[in-house]
Amino acid sequence: MGFQALVRHITNLFSRGLPTIGNQQETSLNTRSESTLDIQRQIEQGDAPDGLHAPCALSWKDSKRSICLPRNLSCHSLDFENSRIEQLPEGLFVRFALNLRNCRRLRYLPEGLSAGTLDLSGCTALERLPERLSASFLDISDCPKIHGWPNHATVAVGRLTARNCTGLTHLPPWLKSLSQLDLSGCASIRELPGSLRVSSWIDVADTGIMELPPSLESVGLRWRGVRIDRRIAFRPETISAEEVLNEPNAELRRVKLARIGFEQFLEKANPEILDSDMDAGGKRTLFRVELKDDEPLVCVSVICPSTSRRYLLRVPPDTNTCRQAVAWTAGFDNPDDYRPRVET
Repeated sequence: MGFQALVRHITNLFSRGLPTIGNQQETSLNTRSESTLDIQRQIEQGDAPDGLHAPCALSWKDSKRSICLPRNLSCHSLDFENSRIEQLPEGLFVRFALNLRNCRRLRYLPEGLSAGTLDLSGCTALERLPERLSASFLDISDCPKIHGWPNHATVAVGRLTARNCTGLTHLPPWLKSLSQLDLSGCASIRELPGSLRVSSWIDVADTGIMELPPSLESVGLRWRGVRIDRRIAFRPETISAEEVLNEPNAELRRVKLARIGFEQFLEKANPEILDSDMDAGGKRTLFRVELKDDEPLVCVSVICPSTSRRYLLRVPPDTNTCRQAVAWTAGFDNPDDYRPRVET
């Protein structure tokens, strides 16, 4: 089944109607007489009854107000992006999309939370996902405090996105079948469970994954969204500087360059030396390599005075001097403003 067909299939499933929430009788609001604004106003005033069925899209996106939703609320969709919401009520059911992107005060999600699509990306205060969570599309990108998974939950059919979730070390055993899996930036994840099935692709950029289990032999691979093969993903030592320079696709060239590493690339690419000088650590050198149909690679080589370790830092392509390059890495656009008393 193709991805678009999959989305239509999920939409049809959720379109068959909302189940009764909890043991309470649902309170129905007639949309012919009650507008979406009327429903939202009722909720904002604290007059909305528990078990409210709101067959519409509710939104408090970018709101600075304190909103308290009724228990056992069911609705078409719910948008709290960039709001100050801190917790959601028990029994919440969202038929389609629940958007909590960048809700940086959100700390609590209720058990049994159900939504077709659940976006929690950027919820930096959230420490755990709720038990009995149910979603087809789940995004927990940039949630560094999440360190584990619920004992029982369902995320299936669609996509799991966990970009830059640095606290995660593994995937849960209940995760069985997905279309897409994005683990880019999850440096502590080193392997995938053998029971996992992914029909489309897995993004393994900057993870600790060095091979895939047999169950995922035919899956496609991506690196920060760019299609790659297994050699680029798992055997970067086979990538040569010449291969990087001759790669016609600019996005794939950047991936190959990242995989081989700037230092190793410059050692073999015969770079142009733009500038060199001395600082407290020793000699600094500014290198430049022209890249076909792309901006040139410009890097400054510096030595840390306290550790004597050599570092290679990429800087903007219009950088001309070592001093300008180092100032830029410290956050100064004007190198004359960069006057450190002691460099460490």
